[in-house]
Amino acid sequence: MSFAIADQKISNYKKYSKTNSDYKLQKLDVSFEHPWGITSLNNEEMIISEKGGGLFKFNKKNAGKTQINHNIQHVEYKPGGKQGGLLDVYFNPNDEYLYFTYSYDHDGKFSSSAIAKGKFQANEITDFQNLLIATPKLKENRHYGSRIVIKDDNLYAGFGERGGEMIAQDPKTHPGSIIRIKTDGSVPNDNPHFKSHPDWLPEIYSIGVRNPQGITLTPENDVLFSSHGPKGGDHIAIAQPGANFGWKHISWGGSEYTGIKIGKSPFDDQFTSTKLNWVPSMAISSVQFYFGQTFPEWQGDLIVCSLNGESLIRLDFEEGDIVGEEVILGGDIGRIRDFEIDQDGDIYLITDQRKSPVWKLTR
Repeated sequence: MSFAIADQKISNYKKYSKTNSDYKLQKLDVSFEHPWGITSLNNEEMIISEKGGGLFKFNKKNAGKTQINHNIQHVEYKPGGKQGGLLDVYFNPNDEYLYFTYSYDHDGKFSSSAIAKGKFQANEITDFQNLLIATPKLKENRHYGSRIVIKDDNLYAGFGERGGEMIAQDPKTHPGSIIRIKTDGSVPNDNPHFKSHPDWLPEIYSIGVRNPQGITLTPENDVLFSSHGPKGGDHIAIAQPGANFGWKHISWGGSEYTGIKIGKSPFDDQFTSTKLNWVPSMAISSVQFYFGQTFPEWQGDLIVCSLNGESLIRLDFEEGDIVGEEVILGGDIGRIRDFEIDQDGDIYLITDQRKSPVWKLTR
């Protein structure tokens, strides 16, 4: 159920109807400690990252897991304390590298969101390379983002504003932005810095985002990302060159956690529009368009997972517009952090908890 304010859609996930699609939900006999990312390596194996630094190869046929050795210098993650750690993992079949986002530990006091890559060989990460370490380094241990998607040879990632709020409006800093770099770490020559915004850092593609934890390609090959609002204001939007999504001048219908209003209005025409906004917050995490045979009725629709909402949601997309919403899972398995759709169309899900199993959604 949605309504509009100034042509911006605000939606309440708690009022969505339950899906009519039949499915089976299977709990696989394996566990991970606060997993963050899951990516397909091939049609039998996946790679799963844990916030505490664990990295594993997971066999979806027999639920076996194998530890992968690495030397990623990430912030120590402590459940119930700091955010950050080892975050997203993304396998690029074009160059057979694993790409990572993580919280780079400068000296135990300062940290940065970071993007890196490495080769997966003989159960270890070799040829490890940091592609981008965000500047400035900051003390605050929250709102790192971040997810990865690769389009052609360009890598897109969302960097959170680290709790710095208005730093998201400063294009001379990386926090609070959508990043676009080449897979070798160089900068595309058509990024905003080289076209219309010479004062922007070269790696920045869009600004004004709060804490983006999902990113994917649309059927039209655009880059769509999801981001946490404050108390309300979770949203999805299309990343565009030179775009400013408005944080913290606007809050997409949200407010401070104390209930205090943010900005003069929820939206402002001077900032780039979002596709859909949620009030109350469901703590949106990963997003991915569905293309598979298991659930043919979901073809081309956006699958969304949430943490506080403990939901897996389908947004019915028709020609780029959202024409319907439904809940697939709601409170069934806990806080859903990420999911991966395999080549057959089965969906594998991980949850943000100690001893998280892998869940399989199939028929």
